[in-house]
Amino acid sequence: MDWPVSAALAQSVPELPTGTDWSYEVKLDGHRMIMWRTGDGVRLQARSGRDVTAVWGDLALAGHHLPAGTVLDGEAVITAEDGRISFEAAQARAASSPTRARRLAAQRPAHYIAFDALQLPSPNGDIRARPYAARRAALLTLLAGLPANTPIQAVSSTADRDTALTWYNTLHHELGVEGIVAKRTTSPYRAGRAGAWLKIRHADTIEATVAGFTGTARQPRALAVRLPDGRIALSQRLTTALATRIASHLVPQPGRAYTQGGDAYTPVSGEIVVEVVAGTTRHAVVTVVRLR
Repeated sequence: MDWPVSAALAQSVPELPTGTDWSYEVKLDGHRMIMWRTGDGVRLQARSGRDVTAVWGDLALAGHHLPAGTVLDGEAVITAEDGRISFEAAQARAASSPTRARRLAAQRPAHYIAFDALQLPSPNGDIRARPYAARRAALLTLLAGLPANTPIQAVSSTADRDTALTWYNTLHHELGVEGIVAKRTTSPYRAGRAGAWLKIRHADTIEATVAGFTGTARQPRALAVRLPDGRIALSQRLTTALATRIASHLVPQPGRAYTQGGDAYTPVSGEIVVEVVAGTTRHAVVTVVRLR
């Protein structure tokens, strides 16, 4: 398997599917991460394909307990003092320098919640073509061999739809669980949204491309994003952590452009994709959730 690997994605649906060939997993609000245990060490890959090992060093260290040749898909999460999963804490870690990331890790260690096995040690190799049920069984067997205090854990899963709905309705407030992902037990692991992964979430999001920004390229204040219906709308003010991450991707173009609401922004070149929660007002139309 070649680095970087393209991740499987889930399609948003209004309700969970029914049937005997579905498995349901809790969806956690962290940072998507592919964990590679090579013969030389551990590399951590973001969904975008970037190497993020330097800022998630605590997880890389834990990954050394995996056998060489293992590749896992999962989510890096951080919990706040109240025990709830904090996307803001994960965002802050992802936007940090390696030095600051080490300080943050000492204060709030991360957990890696694995939900798929893409590759197993020799002689198995790449197992993405195997059905989900087989990959899930392989994942559980693999993680059972890790130390008891490992931050690498398997995501909670159930074959019972009613149990999944109970998780959806209760764990959001108790633990900050974002939603539920349903996966066909017979499905292989396919990159993008071609696979049989469906999701329901409490704050549903969409992907949008960045058309420009307000503020400066080094310190963007808000983003002008192109929504799926073709509208260009201005986002709410970016958090400091998110603005820092996005700034390195902005390539300003000369001149000014305007949203449908009349807000001016600096246009950019290239295709930057962000995840947003859409709103309805003329100003602060969208809230940018994360860089994709």
